[in-house]
Amino acid sequence: PNPQAELKKLFPSAVAFSPLGGTPLHFKAFAADPKTNPSARPIGYVFWTTDLVPNEFGYHGPLHILVGLDLAGTITGIVVEYHSEPYGYFSVEPPEFPAQFTGKSIFDPFKVGADIDAVSRASLTISSATRAVRDSSRMMAKAFLDPAKVKRPTR
Repeated sequence: PNPQAELKKLFPSAVAFSPLGGTPLHFKAFAADPKTNPSARPIGYVFWTTDLVPNEFGYHGPLHILVGLDLAGTITGIVVEYHSEPYGYFSVEPPEFPAQFTGKSIFDPFKVGADIDAVSRASLTISSATRAVRDSSRMMAKAFLDPAKVKRPTR
């Protein structure tokens, strides 16, 4: 897939994105085009939760969520790209669900009912999506972020 619109949504200030690649699979977001500026450094990463935690399933199957993560370990946003959940229309599809992840730190608890809003009758889907975002973000941070630059929340 070529999710250019979604990549731009997760990193609006980026002028270029790398192709999907690397281990684990990811896109890199750049503030300067690496084609014209070979020394351009990434400003963040975008990845599919299904590439990092492929065994995390909702009620009816995998949830394909695209996640943006900046260099400080903060989620820039998520896009629920695809799911086959019977209750997705009132659980993971409404804009309120992805909006609550924007600005979360990889150190946040990601607990449904505490810092993530619960949705009755869709608790399995919400819990699975939350775990997928939490676990994949922490895996990406461990793989690519400089621990000295990752910020703990000051709440």
